[in-house]
Amino acid sequence: MSNGSKNPLRVISTPVYEGRYNIALGQALIESHSEGACGDTLRFLRFLPTALVGRHQDLSREVNVKNCLKNNVGLARRITGGGAIYFDQGQLGWELVISRKTLGNLSLAEVAEKVCTAAANGLSTLGIEVKYRPRNDLEVDGKKISGTGGFFDGDTLFFQGTVLVDMKPQDMEQALNVPQAKLRKKGIAKAGDRITTIKALLGDKTPPIADIEKAVLAGMVDGFNFAPTSGKFSTEEERLAQACYDDEIGTDDFLYEIDSPDKEHKVFSGTHQSAGGTITSHIRLDGAKNDRIREVLITGDFFVTPPRVILDLESKLRGQWVKDVEKTTLDFFAESNVEVMSAQPQDFIMSFDAALKGALKEKEDAST
Repeated sequence: MSNGSKNPLRVISTPVYEGRYNIALGQALIESHSEGACGDTLRFLRFLPTALVGRHQDLSREVNVKNCLKNNVGLARRITGGGAIYFDQGQLGWELVISRKTLGNLSLAEVAEKVCTAAANGLSTLGIEVKYRPRNDLEVDGKKISGTGGFFDGDTLFFQGTVLVDMKPQDMEQALNVPQAKLRKKGIAKAGDRITTIKALLGDKTPPIADIEKAVLAGMVDGFNFAPTSGKFSTEEERLAQACYDDEIGTDDFLYEIDSPDKEHKVFSGTHQSAGGTITSHIRLDGAKNDRIREVLITGDFFVTPPRVILDLESKLRGQWVKDVEKTTLDFFAESNVEVMSAQPQDFIMSFDAALKGALKEKEDAST
């Protein structure tokens, strides 16, 4: 941890906040770093009980909204992709905001491996053997102890992770809707069977949160040659966070932006399970022969960077002929500055095809 290291790192440890404000602070860090107003930063964060849905996910499909509201569990939408998670005070979050020059010429998948390996090495110093499991998990003896995810925004990498320190699995199971098919695929009966915690592994020897933070930091220092110094949010960053919260992240409009789209009239949905995550497309058709795309909504737990590229793809497909969907999609990914950490262009096409098959079947049924 020598201050003679080449890569200075500001380290911020924030108190327990409610979910949406925590997400807004992360967005403020991205904007501040992208504008050159701050250097590379590692933030540790903690949440009041919150169900956090991924940026592209269908809220009601992934989260038991009724139970959350009944049990005073907050609801928030992340700015990163990936799956829904439950967070409370018994977990530690971390987020790394660093520049491409710190990383070298690495793809997002390579970055994920490097960051996750650094975090795993740091956590292993606590007396547990933590391993990186592609594409974005950290495990102990095959059980998940941390999930991660991130994206590039220009020259800025934003990468998040969790550490399950102490949690009641039933709290997570009551907050989230975990599909039975997903559980069967993993050979487990309940979502809680897939995870472990530092408390479950170390019992009374579980270190305080501050020591767990130090372990994660030590892994990052060794992995990236950082020189850490303790810091805090600037006044401008706090102003940015509040603006992000007020304008978007803290609003119900943002939270419910994707919520049960398949219940809309004449929306055809199709799902493709890829190696990089689940992709579900919701398509509304137009034209006398239903041969033109009116609008498309793409949901799922995949990672594409930057996340807004999905919005651009949805816009690109709007008004296209159905017969041209595959070519338009391939051209879009070829021409755009897009990095795919998990799902590939063909995976999106297969999801579109699944939705369009539903439209074709309805058309055939109507003609018989």
